[in-house]
Amino acid sequence: MTSILVTGGTGTLGRPTVAGLRAAGHQVGVLSRKPGPDRVVADLTSGAGLDAAVEGSDVVVHLATSQGRRDVQQTRNLLEAAAGVQHLILMSIVGIDRIPLAYYRYKLETERLVAESGVPYTILRATQFHNLVDQIFAVQRFLPAVFAPAVTLQPIAVEDIAVRLVELVDGPPVMGRAPDIGGPELHPVPDLARAWKQARSTRRPVLPLRLPGGTFRAYADGAATVDGPEYGRITFAEYLR
Repeated sequence: MTSILVTGGTGTLGRPTVAGLRAAGHQVGVLSRKPGPDRVVADLTSGAGLDAAVEGSDVVVHLATSQGRRDVQQTRNLLEAAAGVQHLILMSIVGIDRIPLAYYRYKLETERLVAESGVPYTILRATQFHNLVDQIFAVQRFLPAVFAPAVTLQPIAVEDIAVRLVELVDGPPVMGRAPDIGGPELHPVPDLARAWKQARSTRRPVLPLRLPGGTFRAYADGAATVDGPEYGRITFAEYLR
């Protein structure tokens, strides 16, 4: 049995990951600022309590994420506390080195910190979550149409990512990036919007968008999709159901 600390363990990806690790027989603590069952109280941003939280853990699975420099600072604080762990797994995003978004730039910096830390590590990049695509359409509920960028995505279910994370916990550190993973299907975002529209019973039209700039061009060039065989099994249509 391996002792594992999961950051972001109460989040969208964290919940199925924690469940999968426990089902595999591991002892799992969930890092949180708030006390609760099976939680380890510490603050990633300030670093308060992190040394004690990490002590005794064989593996740290870093799923917590924040905006901008806070994300970088949290990772730096965690690495300082995790200097003695056997394996640190960092969750990241496909295409962050090709898509010029500020959030991705900071996420790339967290990868660099992990790689240079001296802690045995594995970095796993995945494509956009199904629920993120769902949210992008849902926040437009007061608009007269569902606007959908005319690019192709390969969304993946968090349950599929959790399976892969459990596999990585059970293996040795890669000392680099594990193969990127994506969902089982590639779809133009307008097609995803039409499937979402039908599932959510809205009559608003879907309007494809083409936008200027390097970010849209990178997505249009496939920077957010995975080369090679897909990993995930749950399709976006199955997620919607």
